[in-house]
Amino acid sequence: MRVVHVLGTRPNFVKMAPVIAALREEFGAEANRIVHTGQHYDRAMSEIFFDELGVPEPDHLLGVGSGSHAEQTARVIERLEPVLVAEQPDLVIVPGDVNSTAAAAICASRLGIDVAHLESGLRSFDRTMPEEINRIVADHISRILFLHSDEAIENLAAEGITGERTSFVGNTMIDTLVALEDRFRAQNAADDLGAQPGGFLLVTLHRPALVDGPLLGAAIDALEEVGASLPVLFPAHPRTRKMLGGRSPAGVEMIDPIGYLDFLSLEADAAAVLTDSGGVQEETSYLGIPCFTLRDNTERPVTIRAGTNTLLGLDPARIAEIPALLAAREGKQTPEPPPKWDGRAAERIAAVLADW
Repeated sequence: MRVVHVLGTRPNFVKMAPVIAALREEFGAEANRIVHTGQHYDRAMSEIFFDELGVPEPDHLLGVGSGSHAEQTARVIERLEPVLVAEQPDLVIVPGDVNSTAAAAICASRLGIDVAHLESGLRSFDRTMPEEINRIVADHISRILFLHSDEAIENLAAEGITGERTSFVGNTMIDTLVALEDRFRAQNAADDLGAQPGGFLLVTLHRPALVDGPLLGAAIDALEEVGASLPVLFPAHPRTRKMLGGRSPAGVEMIDPIGYLDFLSLEADAAAVLTDSGGVQEETSYLGIPCFTLRDNTERPVTIRAGTNTLLGLDPARIAEIPALLAAREGKQTPEPPPKWDGRAAERIAAVLADW
């Protein structure tokens, strides 16, 4: 059995590293080929994962780069097609919900190649989000759907996808956390930055709706208010710093983007995390760290049910409520991770594909 794994962005590497390892063990290294579309193309965003996660170097680099949604999708289809024609795989695996995901699923399907979608069935029910369209497209094209949370079963059933196409295997991003836990806990990234473990708010904001308009200034105002009682660490993309026009907010330490292990180290030592990232909502649920999501919706309601994640809405003023919300949680037991978020999801995927 020959498998092509198509990766495009930073979260894709985290999700796919354990799957690639498990399938290399199951079917052999030569039967697994890796395509890096280059949707995230700088080292800090993607190549570092080849070092930190032990993923083999990609067999094919498409160099898609940045651009509009249409441009990225078109480039992936155009550049992936000759690769798939040459490789002749039995299966193409696509993870997540980025443009590379939908484009690779479309490309493989047009060539008559079966597709497996990792992280199927997540829905925000907000079709203004490009990620929502990508999820729906990939799910309806795919022959095999790997589910990481139980609400995905109901979501897919509502769209007519049931039965043997779906397998509830768990969360492969948690496999990566389990594999790296000793390493990232030994990083002591908070100490290196002069932060007190358990005594800071970690911030990661990247969606254009937040960082490319007036909401960013409002978020920084609210973070300054939080910083008066709880120090704030904010690894910020250069574009975000540029949007702030050189502003140095009081109580908020703006630092350069950091590697995955250092970020996990900060996450594990934070008092709480403020984010608009889906992956961070999952990581904090496994780590038992309170998470506050600055979005109107989430495709990961399992993290809210788990008791670790609070949806603030797309309302920067609510950031100022975080210290009080944290105080209200004191003394409460740390919630357990959701079902099958146990570090063995990739094993289950390998077993499903061995049978298939």
